[in-house]
Amino acid sequence: MTDSTTVHLLRHGQSAFNAIYDRTGRDPLIVDPELTPLGVSQAAEAAAGVRRLAPDLVVTSPLTRALQTALGAAGGLGVPIVVEALHREHLGNTCDIGRPPRTLAEEFPSLDFGHLPETWWYTGRTDERGVAVEPEAVLQERVAAFTEWLAHRTERSVRSVRSVLVVGHAEFFGRLGHPGMRNGEIREWRVPAKA
Repeated sequence: MTDSTTVHLLRHGQSAFNAIYDRTGRDPLIVDPELTPLGVSQAAEAAAGVRRLAPDLVVTSPLTRALQTALGAAGGLGVPIVVEALHREHLGNTCDIGRPPRTLAEEFPSLDFGHLPETWWYTGRTDERGVAVEPEAVLQERVAAFTEWLAHRTERSVRSVRSVLVVGHAEFFGRLGHPGMRNGEIREWRVPAKA
């Protein structure tokens, strides 16, 4: 990535988890949820903004709601869509538990999951819900690693990457300096110069 590369963040559309959690404030115990019909609409609405941004590269989290949003918002652009687990959501609820790469590859055959380990989400001691809540220090390490990874990203299939779209999650994007992003919202992110 060069100094002239522009990076935009797109938060995934509403998931089945969001729809219930936003009403109740309780974890509905849905692992790796899909988008709701509203979430699919939010991804489709974001597509117009994504077309205007004209990204040369799309980077998406391997959580299903982000994958569906990336394909819905940018799937028809003909640009590479790279799956990267570094910017997956902070694991704090069941919705942030992922699925194995082979399962994702069956569901999303146009995307490459071969580089992901079998368990690419955080694992550790679990709470009463069976959720291994990711410590803040581990999340901060991932934020730094993702920033570094993105700053040094090059694509063989793209001569010059001038614009990157990152599709991901509210808590992670909050740690990048963009708190409170709404489902389907796009914001520009100034990647720190010394990543």
